[in-house]
Amino acid sequence: MTLQIQNNVSLKPFNTFGVDVRAQQYAEACNDDEVREALAYAAAQDLPLLVIGGGSNLLLTADVQALVLRMASRGIRILREDCSHGLVEAEAGEPWHPFVLWCLEMGLAGLENLSLIPGTVGAAPIQNVGAYGVEIKDVFHSLTAIDRQTGELREFVRDECEFAYRDSLFKRETGRWLILRVRFLLPRVAELHLEYGPVRERLQQMGIERATPMHVSRAICAIRSEKLPDPAVLGNAGSFFKNPVIAQAQAAELKNRYPGLVGYPQADGQVKLAAGWLIEQAGWKGFRDGDAGVHVLQALVLVNHGQATGTQLLSLARRIQSDIAERFGVTLEMEPNLY
Repeated sequence: MTLQIQNNVSLKPFNTFGVDVRAQQYAEACNDDEVREALAYAAAQDLPLLVIGGGSNLLLTADVQALVLRMASRGIRILREDCSHGLVEAEAGEPWHPFVLWCLEMGLAGLENLSLIPGTVGAAPIQNVGAYGVEIKDVFHSLTAIDRQTGELREFVRDECEFAYRDSLFKRETGRWLILRVRFLLPRVAELHLEYGPVRERLQQMGIERATPMHVSRAICAIRSEKLPDPAVLGNAGSFFKNPVIAQAQAAELKNRYPGLVGYPQADGQVKLAAGWLIEQAGWKGFRDGDAGVHVLQALVLVNHGQATGTQLLSLARRIQSDIAERFGVTLEMEPNLY
């Protein structure tokens, strides 16, 4: 067995909240064989298996009585290309933002709006990661996953992944599928998405008249750097709550009460509200209770000022949920996975 298993390992370096809990056992899988070894070992030891990537969408609330397997496989390749598109495959352990930059440098567009999102390639489809008007499903081609119950490999095309807003089959069937590698079909001629948020305004500030995908990536990196804290400096998991989607009638009633309400009409007639706006209006922006807090510049981001536990962060999140439900009649759903 090539898989190296360690006992009683601190997971503080492996979650972007910087929560200091310990794993009963810990290993890193660099290839498919080591993934299979981890599955077999966990089954033989009757241990639960917690699979992590960059730890950027995870809130750990207690020591983990399991084998924690971090996906560390690396590799990016172009499987096929022509004058219009390139089919790119990346291993699950590839860090997401460097992968985006690699594609842009190869002249392949489509991922620029997803720049500077923390995490790994393998984790991105689980959450159907999205930002600034683009989601993974918009450029997704297929992926390879292993069935943790049978050990069989399966290929998934886009429709089989059942992508939805911050959701997918893999998120709903937690514990069954382990993603090994992901493929994206990326165009060489970019169809830029500049209408969401301050992207167009930032490009104008940069003096860009005819934007390229690389220009868009740099603009979004600048915007995210201003709004979102660096996890290496201040522990966080990015946006902690999903933007709630509500009925048009409820949105209209809220708009009458709160003229500044930020909402985006959806194709199905519903309205997606800006969760950060709701939280800020309720007075939570910059709030701090011990080392658990809400970021001073972005109300959607919960932060660990140093020694907060996962339980303290979760308690704060639930207080915010309760307050928003009482004030606005809107339910906020947490984005990070809890363990």
